Amino acid sequence: MMTSLRAITALVAAWMVLSFTSQADGRAAGQTLPEEQVYVNSLGMSFVRVAAGTFLMGFEGDSLTEALTEREWQRAGDFDEHPRHRVAISRPFHIGAFEVTNAQYEQFDPAHRSLRGKHGLSQDDDEAVVFVSWHEASRFAAWLSDLEGRPYRLPTEAEWEYAARAGTTARFHTGPSLPELALENNVASRYPPRVDVSLEVGSASPNAWGLHDVHGNVEEWCLDWYGPYEAGDQTDPVGRVDGDFRVTRGGSHSTTPYYLRSANRMGTLPENAHGLIGFRLVIGAMSDTEPLPAPPPPLNQRGVSQDAPLDLDRGPEASVPFFNGPRVYMKIPRDTHGEMFESHNHDPGLAECWNGDLLAIWYSTVSERGRHLVLAASRLRHGEEEWEPASPFWDAPDRNDHAPALWFDGDRTLYHFVGLSTGYGYNGNLAMVLRTSTDCGATWSKARLIGPEHQQRHQAAESVFRATDGSIVLATDANPGSTVLTSRDEGLTWTEMGGTIAGIHAGVVQLTDRRLMAMGRGDNIEGMAPKSVSTDMGRNWSYSATPFQALRGMQRPVLFRTREGPLLFISFSGARTQPNRVDMMITDATGLERPVSGLFAALSFDEGETWPTRRLISDDTPSRQFATTDRMIFTMSRSSAESFGYLAITQTPDGIIHLISSKNHYMFNLAWLRAPPPPEF
Repeated sequence: MMTSLRAITALVAAWMVLSFTSQADGRAAGQTLPEEQVYVNSLGMSFVRVAAGTFLMGFEGDSLTEALTEREWQRAGDFDEHPRHRVAISRPFHIGAFEVTNAQYEQFDPAHRSLRGKHGLSQDDDEAVVFVSWHEASRFAAWLSDLEGRPYRLPTEAEWEYAARAGTTARFHTGPSLPELALENNVASRYPPRVDVSLEVGSASPNAWGLHDVHGNVEEWCLDWYGPYEAGDQTDPVGRVDGDFRVTRGGSHSTTPYYLRSANRMGTLPENAHGLIGFRLVIGAMSDTEPLPAPPPPLNQRGVSQDAPLDLDRGPEASVPFFNGPRVYMKIPRDTHGEMFESHNHDPGLAECWNGDLLAIWYSTVSERGRHLVLAASRLRHGEEEWEPASPFWDAPDRNDHAPALWFDGDRTLYHFVGLSTGYGYNGNLAMVLRTSTDCGATWSKARLIGPEHQQRHQAAESVFRATDGSIVLATDANPGSTVLTSRDEGLTWTEMGGTIAGIHAGVVQLTDRRLMAMGRGDNIEGMAPKSVSTDMGRNWSYSATPFQALRGMQRPVLFRTREGPLLFISFSGARTQPNRVDMMITDATGLERPVSGLFAALSFDEGETWPTRRLISDDTPSRQFATTDRMIFTMSRSSAESFGYLAITQTPDGIIHLISSKNHYMFNLAWLRAPPPPEF
């Protein structure tokens, strides 16, 4: 089991730490505060007194380093550090001079010792403790408060930045750059890092107020829920009232200096524990400041209809061929480098909603491995002809939110799956996250980890369906190949079935005899795209060659069972998209075979044994040019179609099949797929 019922119960119990923390804050007035400038507690933890004062919180706006051009700087994800605003810290507090170590934390949780050295990280007593969730760090603070009668807690985000800056206004407390001693594997590293990294606390020089390791070593949990800043002077801010992410600060080993800056903001799910995050504590009464309200919803969540139209199943006459497209669904203004990025938009998910809307999601980025990668969305409202402009969908700050998938269960619930990285990169570095919505995406449940380990097999492949036994089946990349996860309790717990599908990004369907069939990219057989079949729901697979050309990078197929019954496979072929390949042959309305290249569809009426019906995804008009992924251009005609993109598909109750690439939306029905295409001339 990826997440057992017992684990779910434990998470619920951990969630109760929120109310416990509030109660602890309320009794803080009855607890004693240290009087010393430097206080050492019963565990040997050193705390330094920080006086009340004011500072400017947020993006420093000073000169750029030589390592970053202005364009690179703008693209690096600073939107959440604005607007810069003046913050007053009205009361003094004590803050840990060092991050909490293994030896100190394990006096509270001796069982944590079994995690020492995991992935080669934090083995020794005096190294910063890692693999500790926000909930566990909060419980440690509560335990220490009861032990000593002092108000221990996590710092607020404002207290953290105030103390880390120590009166400075540059990117780092050392100025515009950091000394080499403070940089531990300072590259955009894969996780776990491939080099030995010491997390010994205090190895770098302290700032002017006596705090060590505020730039690097490990990220540090803060008390606040993450959310956008607001303009104007503030006193003792405590973040947002709620959210998906708790703030982390300071950056960690195995990352670039940009993400170690005093102003840089990170965050993740509070139950997420991995080798980049630790914490330090403060001693001080909690402010009675009211948290900021939840921020306004993005465009894709505003004004979402909660009515089910009566005409959802009314569409074009089923026997009459229907085609429409391409029309652009991915609309991000040129040169956007903020919450979303115009440079590279890819890897979509698509689902219909019970109110008749279509919802598309995808990742938006400059670099596919970058920490700045975010999820964007667009909505096509029922009855409208144009997709709305793109808007933010989900973004764990400074984490690579990779490989989103979206699925509608046919009743009321949308499922959103996504991989959550520790920071940079995604291959072997993703935990699996699930959110659900029962109001057509107007609101979403709190994100939760259904696969808490950062590892392979947590990269969703946008192939989700309900099996005949009622379970939900989700395809994910296994690298190499793909695999499937199943849930028998509506997504509460998940089991990885263990077998390996040939090819990544696999589309998966269930056949009428209950076998699973999958078709993916790579692991080619005799130079052709592979087919994988499982008789035991994904534990074991057999492999054979398909009649279709193998795919290349920037291409993902779909395999889908239509409402009418036939299987539908959509992929790419042809010399224009496949170097050293030949065009695919189709039979046109005159009975002649002719070559075509690009996006094509194939139908099977015998459960994937043969694919007699094939045609280009094209409006069959004279040659016209359109944009596809990353501003690439393709020619649509009777012999060519879109050349690149990751595909996602759904079919609405009116029989219309909706297909999106990484840029464009196509609509057609089964009658159009079955109709012979016209001759080329």
